[in-house]
This record gives sequence, C-alpha cells and structure tokens, in this order.
Amino acid sequence: MSCLAAYTWSRNSADYKNEVEYVIGVSQANVREAWRIALNQEIEEEVKKYPNINIITTDATSEPEKQKQDIDKLLEFGIDLLIISPCDTGKLTEKIKDVFQGNIPVIVMDRGIEGFDYSLFIGPDNDMIGRQAGEWVVQLLDGQGGRVLKLCGNSGSIQSQERIKGFDSVVMDYPQIETSTFNMDTELKDKAYDAVLSMKGSLKEIHVIFANCDYVAQGAYEALESMGMEKGIQIVGSDGLNGKDGGVDMVMQGKIAATITCPTGGREAIQYAYSILRQESGVPKQVILRSRTITKGNAAQYLESLEKECFDKGETITVGYSQVGQESQWRLANTHSIQEAAREFNVDLLFDDADQSQDKQIAAIRRFIEEKVDVIVVSPVVETGWDEALMEAKAAGIPVVMSDRKAETDEKDLITTYIGADFLEEGRRAMRWIRDNIPSGGKVLNILELKGNQGASPTLERRKGFVEVLQECPGYQIAYSEYGDFTYDGGKRIVEGYLERGGWDVDIIFAHNDDMALGAVEALEDYGIVPGEDVKIISVDGTSDVFRAIIAGKINCTVECNPLLGPPLMKAIRDMVAGKEMPVRIITEEKVYDQSQAEEVINQRAY
Repeated sequence: MSCLAAYTWSRNSADYKNEVEYVIGVSQANVREAWRIALNQEIEEEVKKYPNINIITTDATSEPEKQKQDIDKLLEFGIDLLIISPCDTGKLTEKIKDVFQGNIPVIVMDRGIEGFDYSLFIGPDNDMIGRQAGEWVVQLLDGQGGRVLKLCGNSGSIQSQERIKGFDSVVMDYPQIETSTFNMDTELKDKAYDAVLSMKGSLKEIHVIFANCDYVAQGAYEALESMGMEKGIQIVGSDGLNGKDGGVDMVMQGKIAATITCPTGGREAIQYAYSILRQESGVPKQVILRSRTITKGNAAQYLESLEKECFDKGETITVGYSQVGQESQWRLANTHSIQEAAREFNVDLLFDDADQSQDKQIAAIRRFIEEKVDVIVVSPVVETGWDEALMEAKAAGIPVVMSDRKAETDEKDLITTYIGADFLEEGRRAMRWIRDNIPSGGKVLNILELKGNQGASPTLERRKGFVEVLQECPGYQIAYSEYGDFTYDGGKRIVEGYLERGGWDVDIIFAHNDDMALGAVEALEDYGIVPGEDVKIISVDGTSDVFRAIIAGKINCTVECNPLLGPPLMKAIRDMVAGKEMPVRIITEEKVYDQSQAEEVINQRAY
C-alpha cells in the first residue's frame, strides 16, 4: 500500500499504475480534525488487505478551490475511483458530478451532496448521534432532573446542528431537565478549555456537559480538572475515536461518562470501492453507519470488536422472508429481484406471502424461528406491533432485517438493519418537482393526495416529506387526502368518490405509488377530465406502466422507488453472517423522471 502526498505528482502515472490493478484517489477536506485523521488511517489500514490497490491522498486544507484542484490532479494521474470527503458540499457538488459523469466512480464520505451524481455515499446519522447522547444524559440524571450545558464547537456546521437537534428532541420530553448552550467557532480542545474556564462562576449549577465532539469534551474535562470540579460534572462526548486521549480512551480513564461513536466509514469505503471496481452486484446508493453509546462497561468489548476479522466462508445461508403481499407491479418486481438474488448469492430462501396481514407475518416469523433459519427478513405491513415476535427472534439469536418498509419497536436492537428507499426524501422530491414545474401563478393550487396503507412506513414518511416542502410553498395546499392502499382500484375509487361530490377543484394529484396514479387516470378519463393536462399527476415508484403513461402525456412525473432490492439485500446478509458490523440503513439508488426522460428510460426498465 502507498499513501502519496502532493510531491509525487511528477512520477510517471503509467509506471505507477502498472504496479497494481487499481489506483484510488482520496480527496480529504482537511487533515487537521482528529476525525478526519482517523478516517485516513482507517482507509490506509484497510488498503493493506488489498495488494492490488494503491491510494493517493490529498489535503484540501478546508479550501473548496484547492479541493477542486486536488481532484483535477488525481484525474490527471489516472485514478480508477475517487473517494472524497467534501469540505463544502455546495461548492463541490458540480465538480463531483463532472467526475462521476466522466465515468469515474465516486464515493462521497461524511457530507452528502444534492442530486444523484455519485456511486455511493457513506456517512453517519448525526441526528441519531445526538439522540443517543440525549438518552444517555437522561439516564445519567436518573429522572431527577438537572441542568445540562451543551458545548458546541463550530455550531455553524450541519453536523453540529444535526447533533444538537437530535439531542434536544430527546431532552425536551423531560421538563425537569434545563439546558443552556455555549457556541464556539471551532472544535479545538484549547477553545473548549478556555470556554469552560470562563464559566467558572456558573458551573456550580451544571450537572452534565454534552460536548458535540470528543476534542471539545477533552478540553472541557481538563478545564474542570484545573478548577477541581471534574468529580461534580459528568461529560458526554461524541465521535468515539480510538487511540490515546480519543473518546473511548477518555471513557476508559473515567474522564468522561460516555461517548457516542461516529464511524468514519474508511473501512467500508475501501470494501465498497473494491466491489465497485470489480463491478460486483449488490452495491447500494447510500450506507448510513451505525453509532454506539460507549461507556466504561462496554468500552473494552467495543475495542475488541474493532479488531475482529470477518470472513465469508461461502456456505449456504438460510433466510426466512415474509413479503407484505403482491398488491402492485412494484411488489411483484421486488419479490422477483429478491428470489433471483438469493440464487446468485447462495441463499436458501424460505418465502412467505402475508397477503397484507400482520398476523400472518408474525406467524411466519415464529415459523422461521422454529425452523432455525440464519436470518429473518420482513417487509412489514405496518410500522408498529412487532416487539413480541422480534424479541423471540432475538432470544433465538436470529438477526432480523427490514426490507423496503420500516418498523418501529419499543425495545432497542431488535432490528439489525433496514434496506430500501428513503421515503422521506421521495415525498420531498415529489413536492419539489411540483414547486419547480407547476407554478401557482399567484393563486393557491389544490392537491389531492392518494395515500398508501394506513400505518405503513412509506405512507407515513412520503406524506411527512411532502408536507415538509409544501409548508415552504404558500401557493399550494392539500385539499383532500385518503388511503388507497397502494392499489389501482384504491386510486380509482378515491378520485371517483371526489368527482361524484361535484365541484371538481383539484389541480394536482400526488399518488404515493404508480398503481394508484394509474387508477386515478382511468377515473378522470371516465369523467371527461384530461389527465396530465387538466390535472397534473405525480406518482412514486417508476414502473414501466407509468413511463408509458408519461410518454402518453397522462402522468407528468414519477419519483423512483427502486424495487430491485435483491442484490444489496443478499450482499448485506452475507456480510452480516460473516460478522461485519451492519449499517443502520442501506439506501438504494433512486431518481426523478418526467416527460423529458421517459422515452429514453422505458427501454432500460426491468420492471
């Protein structure tokens, strides 16, 4: 393995590339922050396992223009893949897009960019990190209440804002806990030390400090220690880095009560890069890494888990799979993809069709437990009501994966991971397309919403994301909303019912899936209303039937929800059985299509 600095540009790239099969360029935002140093180190350590890969690393010093220049130099050198942690997503998005469209695979790390022009995004869920910190602070205060100081380095960063937002969302439910915030312009240890030292007079009222990174936590502890106050105030940090004076080390020394890990993703970046370069199937669009709460009781065990080597022995894996039903063309394609991928990945798939019944799915889970499968996969009918059955699976030592739809549980760690779409983002994309392509013209346009199954995660989250953007658009309103159960007949029934009331006043129909949109088209035509012209129609899924309707001008836009989950699902299952740490979410690739792309796309559609 070789990690080269800028002075190596003069070397002949052809000679260098002849030494290995692949060269990966790593464009780092900076190498000052401890977290980014750890990211580079993790990448370097993982590359050692691949003798046919070399890496070239650059440091943008937090300057967007320099990072663009770094990328150009890496391309001139002839890299086969780019890994980038952008220092400014807004200013680097177009550059990343250009690289990706130039047929160089791109893995974006840590900070997401707008659009879809990259191969893979790997990053943490900073909101979740904040929530985990909030939950631990509540536990530290033992329900007795108290005062919490939120010590925020670089409060203007998106990551910092998301962690504080997540923290507040938990703590706000406990009125006996009072919080105050101190914002700094940087996450340096010395700045945190000075900040805490300056608050000496008011610290006697503080019980816990939440530091939004471990460098800040370290500075806070050293300031408290210098004032003899380290015993009276507990500290919860976040990042959970290894090594001397890292977050985990401070927990083990008793300097801070806990830290919430923020995985760098360096190991995963190289593993996925290798799969991408070898054109292996099963690579998702986004991988959201899992964060863990590290305390003195589990810190040593956590460090041991990081040293664990994972190997896929290639043995047949038995998977019990409960499919929600076969209510649509999307669902049929989803089932076929999973069955085909099971054969490709040497998985013995025990398939069960629940026919929209949660009771049947719970019975299937229990049957899979009795049959001692290796993994259980569920596409749940609804979000809630799963705890008892999933606790039985946990007791039997069988991991459970949620596919396509999410489930909420009261008990933690009952679900190993979720793989599927980002339903919130699908709803946002639908409303953004409406905003950008159907101007209100100074009046308020009425939207008829065709929702899916009541209580299902796609229904709840698509609506939530849609309304989130809608609230920023005063020229639009939801005039009527009803559940159509994701079926053609459901969409047709709702529109017919609204038409029969008289006084048709709908300008836009937003359907939570294609089948309901197509049902709406038939109902409108029966009443002499021209779909796509008199009423604009936006749907979610992106099936061939809807593309034909778009080409015919009857539907205006579809937001893709990719049903071909089989390869990434089976890859994740094999990784999990091999002992790899599972991400909290694995998101598939999705796009937005309208009449400008329909004819080109339909010929490539597999469903």
